Amino acid sequence: MDSTMHQKAFLLLLALVSAAFFWILIPFYGAVFWAVVLAIIFRPLQRRLERRLGGRRTLAALISVLTCILIVILPTAVILASLIGEGAQLVTRVQESQLVMPETVGDLISHLPPWAQSALDRFGVTDFDVLRERLASALTQISQFLAAQALSVGQNTLRFLAGLGIMLYVLFFLFRDGPAIGAAVRTSMPLSQEHSAALLSKFAAVVRATVKGNIIIAVLQGGIGGVAFWFLGVQGAFLWGALMMGLSMLPAVGAALVWGPVAGYFLLSGDILRGAILIAIGVGVIGLVDNLLRPPLVGKETRLPDYVVLVSTLGGLSIFGINGFVIGPLIAALFIAGWTLFRDERIRRGGLS
Repeated sequence: MDSTMHQKAFLLLLALVSAAFFWILIPFYGAVFWAVVLAIIFRPLQRRLERRLGGRRTLAALISVLTCILIVILPTAVILASLIGEGAQLVTRVQESQLVMPETVGDLISHLPPWAQSALDRFGVTDFDVLRERLASALTQISQFLAAQALSVGQNTLRFLAGLGIMLYVLFFLFRDGPAIGAAVRTSMPLSQEHSAALLSKFAAVVRATVKGNIIIAVLQGGIGGVAFWFLGVQGAFLWGALMMGLSMLPAVGAALVWGPVAGYFLLSGDILRGAILIAIGVGVIGLVDNLLRPPLVGKETRLPDYVVLVSTLGGLSIFGINGFVIGPLIAALFIAGWTLFRDERIRRGGLS
């Protein structure tokens, strides 16, 4: 009896200190999370460096961290700085210019059925003056949001630098001591060795597939879309390319949410050639990249249906912010993997026919 009480007390204490530990990590959970992600992605590099350096794990870990800085962190910082600058310039240009609605739009509306014209009237779409006012109001809110974010970044510079430092510090030890940490986690999990290994393997596979696969697809789709916008003379091509890069994380829809409306605007404004070119590039090139690369890069390792990836990604983004594009599919994959293991275990034990 005393042994049982001691065991329960120990488990309660273990749960409390574990909850407290994760609670104090909340302010920098993003830094720790991305340290784990980078450690998983660059683990093959760490292993190769260890072999070439004669097993000197510390030196190999230091080189791996420097590689992450050069390949991931510095380019990301440059892209974000350029994106913020071009976004502010685009908002300023649109605010200072007089938006002229193409006459073709009015002609198109006049040829619509009466019920469609009535619906557009109710939403004020046919009143171009109202549209200009709404657009000006929206742009004002965007500019205020950008100013607030810039102020927030400036005020939280110390916290951002602290988070970056924590990420690199944790990343170094994950590189150096990764196998030992992984073995300790597998041993400590309250599951069988088989289930622990299966879940950790799924965790690593989803991280690799989600980050590497989605980033490759995003860079290709955003790059192609940005170049197409630049070639067609669309202002803020870099900004739109970056937006397509972000939206391409969503399967099926993705970049079409950007190039589709622009192509429609070209067609409605009478610029049939540019509209047709953009549609051809969007469907024949950008869409082809998604259809050809997503199944082998993402679906092969995660084995998640597109609708699960879409919903889990949107849900993850809404809850966790930018981290959610990895956390959402990761939770979905672990959910499916966990229930699959549970089902297989019941079948082995004869619980299901």
